Amino acid sequence: MAEEKLIIPILASLDEPLGADKDSVITALAAKIAASGRADENKLVSDLLAREAKSATGMPGGIAIPHCRSQAVNTSVLAFARLKEPITFGAPDGPADLIFMIAAAEGQGQEHLQLLKKLAQKLVDKNFLAALRSVDSTEKAAQIIREAVSPAAPPVPTPAPVEKQKAAPRVTPEKAAPTSHAPLKPAKLRRKDQKTADEQDEYLVAVTSCPTGIAHTYMAADALLNKGKELGIPVHVEAQGSGHLEPLDPALIAGAAGAIFAHDISVQDPERFAQLPLVDVGVKAAINDPEKLIQEAIAKAKAPQATSASAVEPAKKAKISSWGGLIPKAVMAGVSYMIPFVAAGGLLIALGFLLGGYDVADPAQDISLNFSLWKLPDAGPFGEGKILTNRSGLPLYLGALLVFLGQTGMSLLVPALSGYISYGLAGRPGIAPGFIGGAISSIVGAGFIGGIVTGILAGIIANWLSTLKSPRWLAGMMPVVIIPLITTLLMGLLMLLLLGRPLAALMSGLQNLLNSLAGSSAILLGIAIGLMMCFDLGGPVNKAAYLVASAGLSQATDGAYEFMAAAMLSGMVPPLAMALSATLRPKLYSPAEQQSGKAAWLLGLSFITEGAIPFAATNPLRVIPSMMAGGAVTGALAMALGVGCRAPHGGIFVLFAYSNIFGALIALLAGVAVGAATVTFAKMNRKKPVAAKA
Repeated sequence: MAEEKLIIPILASLDEPLGADKDSVITALAAKIAASGRADENKLVSDLLAREAKSATGMPGGIAIPHCRSQAVNTSVLAFARLKEPITFGAPDGPADLIFMIAAAEGQGQEHLQLLKKLAQKLVDKNFLAALRSVDSTEKAAQIIREAVSPAAPPVPTPAPVEKQKAAPRVTPEKAAPTSHAPLKPAKLRRKDQKTADEQDEYLVAVTSCPTGIAHTYMAADALLNKGKELGIPVHVEAQGSGHLEPLDPALIAGAAGAIFAHDISVQDPERFAQLPLVDVGVKAAINDPEKLIQEAIAKAKAPQATSASAVEPAKKAKISSWGGLIPKAVMAGVSYMIPFVAAGGLLIALGFLLGGYDVADPAQDISLNFSLWKLPDAGPFGEGKILTNRSGLPLYLGALLVFLGQTGMSLLVPALSGYISYGLAGRPGIAPGFIGGAISSIVGAGFIGGIVTGILAGIIANWLSTLKSPRWLAGMMPVVIIPLITTLLMGLLMLLLLGRPLAALMSGLQNLLNSLAGSSAILLGIAIGLMMCFDLGGPVNKAAYLVASAGLSQATDGAYEFMAAAMLSGMVPPLAMALSATLRPKLYSPAEQQSGKAAWLLGLSFITEGAIPFAATNPLRVIPSMMAGGAVTGALAMALGVGCRAPHGGIFVLFAYSNIFGALIALLAGVAVGAATVTFAKMNRKKPVAAKA
């Protein structure tokens, strides 16, 4: 059976010395998984440490759940360790002695995911944890875990009461459609002295989600579920994790007293809960103190303004109070959704230039629409500008096709940025107004600055409109017709009547500034770009610099190309510098860091700055300043040497898109050398160097 393959005795460790820190424990457990033939050790360690660097995996109660989804894993697997000396994994209540390592395989079916979810649910069961703390053999430990995740295991009480409650005359929690979180049927989880569903006056609905969607999502869900059972307040949870999602029944949501969002990523379709008092927190808050969240939600539901006549007010207040946090997250989400448009469009244009030459840009549409494989173009002239090209025939035609496709993709860059910013703030009702606003921004010349503004405006307006109470006969049309219509009208008028021209002037000024920079001013700009790209290794500051660089490519100016080159080359420095330092002086790094260093070579060459995160997570005060020094050198040299890049991504693999390949290599190598030397020197002079372990 699949659950028997999830953990076997050799994957369990009882009171063995696995190391003095969490990296060592993670490395040791990953080695056990690799020894069982289920994964490649080096890549698995790298992926686990990269996930650990994003957020701590320590949980209250002495538990840690290091986990990742990785291409290094061929069969989803779990390793377990009971530590004699607890190790700190970042939990608020202290170190952990029970370590559950979940390694999920990319692309495997839902069966393994369901097993992993069941384990996450058991981590809030005190009897389950007590059994593992007292077990005396690895065989018994593996058996306890297998039994806990067995699909045949009943979800607590018997199903007898369910049949009785299904006959209830009105819509109740028991009659609602099952959710993606299997044990979330309160009828199965009520106490003998608890009211039945028909007698129950209040219940709550909740959504939980985390970036990985395996462990924290379901632990938070079960913490809310179990605490609700204990308090006599049913909580129905929609766990938005990996795999198939079964949303909460709309009738169940409509009858709830309030809602809880415990999430680290955006909630899917949040407008479904717009009429409910809302408690909005991170996913770990639900794991650490579910009772506080339930009591807060009930308190909001019982507040005077939470009557049936004005039930939207608490939710509205909760949203407004978090604008300062929502807007930056929405902008980052917009940038993330925009990057595929930039990558696809920019790389297609770069490939088109490789085939058809740089002078194919202007006549690309003319050639693509008026010629074919059976009617190949000559060297021109093309269009009203009578443009001549250096190439002709099949290379020119294929190059024009690729450039035309890329230009089409790049033309959607600003609308996508605006649309997904608006989506991050208002959900689906904000998508259309955001895209339309981005298109307006492109037409009036406001560029990506206008796209950010229109996305925020559309999101705020659509969000506000979604909180307004509407008649029942109109409610169904609100998110589909009314909200997009009114939002587009208001946002469009604001852009065309008030904001469009000033934003266009600002964008034009920025372009002129980039094109006019030369000498010392260009070098200073390159230093600033390098510092930003290396400051947070793929975080908001890095993304802000990359957004300006990649969005500028659509302007097709020399200044924009040089900005892009400085950003891409600087972003390659951190992983390459850390890989070089770990290769030359391995004794300064832990075994886990040495493994990360091997993976960082390819990540750096591919322009994936996040490859340096495992190093920065363990020693940020030495690593980050060193990387910023290397990035500043690369950015300054790239600008000083006039290096330009027409591709938005690809790192060393798009050298053909650089206007000064020799200068690009000099700038990159110099920055990597400075970064590696600086971080090596910093590590050599710390008080207690880390000795390499076998």
